Formats: sequence, structure tokens, C-alpha cells
Amino acid sequence: MSGGERKYGRRAVLTGIIASTALVLSACGENDDLAAQAGSDQGYVSGSGVVSQVAVKDRGEPLDLSFTTIDGKQMSLSALRPTPVVINLWYAACPPCRVEAPDLKAVSEEFGDSAQFIGVNVRDQEAEANAFISNYQIPYPNMLDTNGDMVALLSGVLPPQATPSTVILDAQGRAAARVVGAVDKSTLKGLIEDVLAE
Repeated sequence: MSGGERKYGRRAVLTGIIASTALVLSACGENDDLAAQAGSDQGYVSGSGVVSQVAVKDRGEPLDLSFTTIDGKQMSLSALRPTPVVINLWYAACPPCRVEAPDLKAVSEEFGDSAQFIGVNVRDQEAEANAFISNYQIPYPNMLDTNGDMVALLSGVLPPQATPSTVILDAQGRAAARVVGAVDKSTLKGLIEDVLAE
């Protein structure tokens, strides 16, 4: 196991940047570059998203977490299987989070019950999060990750402080793709379609 792989642990680390897919808008093969991009003083990842996909044979163990949404609903990742899950990390004052919000909304509505979207607010209080959700008319469940439980769960998948970020779990709950930075509509659609086609 190389030092880069050891850095993020487990087989679930997303090492497979698939350059051959037309869906990859920009890709970076070095984990250090991802970490550097994510660790900016601004507290958010700027620029276009870095897209990574993982071959089915290279995916790690299924991810699970039980949590309560902002509106009080109890949910768990395992209960959503075999529906693919799109997990988006965001907070209200993050400029790229505001840029990607309309695309996330549109794609979630387009896929409907075929893919479950979950928003994960990593920084705000409930009032700030609800204002953002209301302003962008976000239709899918959101949680406040006040204890860092979801961020910790995704620590083998995402660099630290990588906001916004989006992770797509396959039908078995394994990390199949990630976007570090803002995701656009066409990229997100393509990544979800790839998982659904498996």
C-alpha cells in the first residue's frame, strides 16, 4: 500500500480517477493535490470540482450512519439500500455551495425516487441552514452534522475540510464516486447514471 493510499485508509479510498470517462471534467491523480485544494484558508473548495470514480471491484465496505434530519425525521444510510445515495456536504456562507445548489435541486428532482439525495450541513445552526434550504428550495432531506458524524464516516473518502463535496454511494452503500468542489448538473447526472447502470 502506497503512502497516498495509507493516508486515507481502507480499500474504500477513492484512488480510481477514471480519465477515460467523458464525465470527468477535471481530474487530479495526486491525493496531496486534493488535500491542498481542500485545505484553503477560505474554509471551502473553490473552482470546478475534482471528479473521481471507483471501479466496482475496488470499492470498500458499505457505509452506514443513522441520523436525524433538520425536520426531525429519523434516517439511516443502510435503510435506503438498494437506492443509490447522493451525499452533499455544504454550509450557507460557502460561495461554491450556493453556486451548485440549483443544479443539485434540479438533478434530485429529475431522478426522483431513483436516487436519494441527502444534504449535510457541516457548520451552521438550524436557522442558517433552514434559510439556505428555503432560499434554494432544496427538496431533499438535510441534516446538521454538529457532531461531525457524517464527516467522520466519509473521512476515508474525502480530504479534511472539503466543502462542498459530493459522494455517491452505490446500491450496496459503497462509495462509488466523489466530487471535491462544486458539482455541475451534467457531471452529477452522469455519475448517478453510471451507478444506476451497474
